[in-house]
Amino acid sequence: MSISLESRSPEARSVVSTAAGGKRAGPRAWAGLALLSLPTIMLGLDLTLLHLALPALALDLKPTSVQALWIMDAYGFFIAGFLITMGTLGDRIGRRKMLLIGSVAFALASVFAAFSTSATMLIMARAALGVAGATLMPSTLALISNLFADPRQRALGIGIWATMWGVGSALGPVVGGLMLEWFWWGAAFLLVVPAVFLLVLLGPFVLPEYRSAEAERVDLVSVLLSLAATLPFVYGVKQIAKEGLVLDASSAIIVGLLFAWLFVRRQRLLSDPLLDLSLFSNRAFSAALAVLLFGLVAVGGTMLLVAQYLQLVVGYSPSDAGLWMGLAALAMIIGGIGAPLLARVIRPGFVVAGALALSAVGYLLLAQVTDTSMGVLLAVVSLALAYLGNGTIAALGTDLAVGAAPAGKAGSASAMTEMVQDLGISFGIALLGSIGGAIYQRTITPLLAGDLSAGAREAVADSLWAASASASEVSPDLIAHAQAAFVAGLQGAALFSAASVGALAVISAVALRHLRSNGGDADH
Repeated sequence: MSISLESRSPEARSVVSTAAGGKRAGPRAWAGLALLSLPTIMLGLDLTLLHLALPALALDLKPTSVQALWIMDAYGFFIAGFLITMGTLGDRIGRRKMLLIGSVAFALASVFAAFSTSATMLIMARAALGVAGATLMPSTLALISNLFADPRQRALGIGIWATMWGVGSALGPVVGGLMLEWFWWGAAFLLVVPAVFLLVLLGPFVLPEYRSAEAERVDLVSVLLSLAATLPFVYGVKQIAKEGLVLDASSAIIVGLLFAWLFVRRQRLLSDPLLDLSLFSNRAFSAALAVLLFGLVAVGGTMLLVAQYLQLVVGYSPSDAGLWMGLAALAMIIGGIGAPLLARVIRPGFVVAGALALSAVGYLLLAQVTDTSMGVLLAVVSLALAYLGNGTIAALGTDLAVGAAPAGKAGSASAMTEMVQDLGISFGIALLGSIGGAIYQRTITPLLAGDLSAGAREAVADSLWAASASASEVSPDLIAHAQAAFVAGLQGAALFSAASVGALAVISAVALRHLRSNGGDADH
């Protein structure tokens, strides 16, 4: 990517020239990386804060199970839908400018979410957060790629970038749990506001501006087609898991696939496509994306289910559940920082495969969880192993995908890696949440007594959080059965995760075995 140096400060021109010349970065670049960590921590905080806030907001807003899943994953799906668009727009107006604008929008959407008065309003706020978050992710990774031209420094920078998401995830449950003890559930969203203030205040002084000399035109038709493909498909998957193969669910999936075909067809006809499909001809690039996508499907859903297990089954307060989840999330930091260093002596594909194999063991342990104290220990150890794999693939998978792409397509590759990560986490919440919900409903429905009121029967049949919200109308025995049904759903989702992540470990070892951490061939 060529960089325009016009209208830049001497310091900015110096940093850009250093990156372009392939020299090792100096203190200014590392200071820039430290500031870029703020939006990354923000995104991690937002994800895990909401996991712990779900039972509390369920009592207040009373969402249905489908609405609750949309509250969780509308954010990630809108990020995935707009990532490439915002990355292209950042090329046109400047990546630093896009980062600062997006940060302000993210803070405003967070305030809107904090004071939501209905499930529908919160879903809209989460969608707005997704659009704003889509401006942050490509800007931060693109700026890191420009700051660090040296492959080893870039790999470490990306590892730190991924680790900061882990730091946010680790702090989110702890800080969020404490806030839920003292304030209402919406206060958790307000934690991003101070971080945005610092970013906007210091960004113009620490971060140089980067702008492509030949900005690509944003194809609005492609943007609309990508959203029209993603959202109906996800809606259909959710409805099938909840209600079976009903007409509206299957129709939504067909509509999504049709728009996906139209999207791919349009990209092949455009001289400047929104998504460069030729990148997928590189086997290593495609394999790295597959590892990122499907690896994060498992961990995304597991975080949500374990957060509910600790509160709704074991009975922990939000602060206690947050401390346990924060302890487990420290493994993500180990993976994010340790993986790039380990990949200097062991081929990255084998490092990724080993971490995923450990994660698969963790999911097998999660399938043994019960409602006892031993179940809590198993859940935390399992989540830590899942986080370890997540930190590893977020750091190395991103570096491998970007490094495997041709130099002239690094920007497009960066946007795609971010898109599949957010899509993976969000799809994991939808898929594993739907698997767990389907098992729960099939288990609890035969146990519903005829003397229950219609509202109580519907609540218990819907989900454990809905049953807990109606506990005053339901016998303790039935709540215990609902908790057991939830644990059965958790175990089923864990077995699915173990199988899929185990397969990914094999794919990583085979498809990525020739790559170095900078995407080159290890045999050369």
